[in-house]
Amino acid sequence: MESHPPTAPGAAGVQGGDEWPERAAATLDDVDRAIIAELRRDGRMSVRTLAEHVHISRASAYARLTRLMEDGVITGFTAEISPAKAGLGTSAYVSITIEQNSWRQVSARLRETPYVEHFAMVGGDYDVLALVRTPDNAALRHVVLERIQDIPGVRATRTWLVFDEARGQGAHWGRPRA
Repeated sequence: MESHPPTAPGAAGVQGGDEWPERAAATLDDVDRAIIAELRRDGRMSVRTLAEHVHISRASAYARLTRLMEDGVITGFTAEISPAKAGLGTSAYVSITIEQNSWRQVSARLRETPYVEHFAMVGGDYDVLALVRTPDNAALRHVVLERIQDIPGVRATRTWLVFDEARGQGAHWGRPRA
């Protein structure tokens, strides 16, 4: 008998009822994790260097890297920027309370809002948490009061200024290099 993911409550037979998304994570072995660890350390390294560091052939490194990208495990390669040195000296977390069933519309508008670097739907006292980086407090005020609060479905916001920040270790992807 075939197994299918359950449909969303109340969605059966309703036009537009979506099935629950697949929740299976990609299976990663130790070599995949080592590749990820190396690329997180230096996303600009050549495949040849990557293969040497992970102790696999160049062909295997290409094949694994391609598979990791096709599977959506690796979603891109980016440069890490110092916001302050790039002219974005004011950072804040903005919590957003939204109307029920407005997430799709609100998230679409947040994607288009300048200076919103990241946002997520969260559980707790608020519905959305956004990281906003602007050149100064006046720009932050404009983004929060005139852009975010103007989005249909947004009921309230609360802003926390960031005075200092640091990056944590994150997930352990592979053995540390000597």
